[in-house]
Amino acid sequence: MGRPTLIVFARAPAIGVGKSRLARDVGAVEAWRLYRGWRAGLLRRVIDPRWNVVVRMEPDEAVIAGFACEPQGNGGLGERLERAIRAHARGPVAVIGTDVPDLGAVHVAKAFVAAGRSGAAIGPAADGGFWILALSARRARSVTLDGVRWSTFHAGGDTVRALGGAVETLETLIDVDDGASLKAWLSSRRRRG
Repeated sequence: MGRPTLIVFARAPAIGVGKSRLARDVGAVEAWRLYRGWRAGLLRRVIDPRWNVVVRMEPDEAVIAGFACEPQGNGGLGERLERAIRAHARGPVAVIGTDVPDLGAVHVAKAFVAAGRSGAAIGPAADGGFWILALSARRARSVTLDGVRWSTFHAGGDTVRALGGAVETLETLIDVDDGASLKAWLSSRRRRG
């Protein structure tokens, strides 16, 4: 079995590109500033000698210094995720995005352990999506994400169904996509801090 791989789906930060729901609530410049900071912080926090980190970028030609970058390529989110997972299925694979400010190496490690036990693990996001999908090498080689309603409250549940229901569930984290989720995350941070 190969070494685990963490795949980070990321976008090159640009004002007015991406985070459109957040930008509607806080403005394009603030959304860009937040995303840029979250992406940089997340990439620092998830580096760990226990796994490889690969960043799948959009646009395809974008790069981040110091990281192995690959293009996301064409197609819907499900197709791009399947392609990325299968490309690194020599060992366990986990996929994350960059808009979960509390996500760190400890979360990734727990996901890999859970996937080792049950073949698949998902970290639900408060908005109905997920913040991590981790798969054993065997499950990663044959992953299909058909029928997932991406960017909806149903995405997490649909993903579990697409994987045949045999998925271990991790803790719920806040995925910041709009002003309401930003407010919820800031509130949870104040309570913790």
